[in-house]
Amino acid sequence: MAWIITKYAITALLVVLISEVAKRSDKLGALIAALPMVTVLAMIWLYLEGQPAEKISNHAWYTFWYVLPTLPMFLVFPFLLSRLGFWGALAASAIIAVVCFSVLAVVVKRFGIILL
Repeated sequence: MAWIITKYAITALLVVLISEVAKRSDKLGALIAALPMVTVLAMIWLYLEGQPAEKISNHAWYTFWYVLPTLPMFLVFPFLLSRLGFWGALAASAIIAVVCFSVLAVVVKRFGIILL
């Protein structure tokens, strides 16, 4: 139980740190948020919990493919924010990410990469 609490605390600390830095500096907050820290932490947790190398490797592999379709969301969100408000822009951006993911899944399936 102490281990899971430690994982929660470190992961939550990271999210709070990013939001606090972003309050002071848009660029620095975005830079820290863009770093794959959550993925790196997840791989560290998997390693420390004795997961096989294949499991950790698969995590990194699939993370790459799942990040790609989310990138358009970050480009569209600022444009939509002034038009739809925060929640509308967030919802529309999330829908765009899902559509992009669906399209990517269909395209890469032709190359033998199964995402769904």
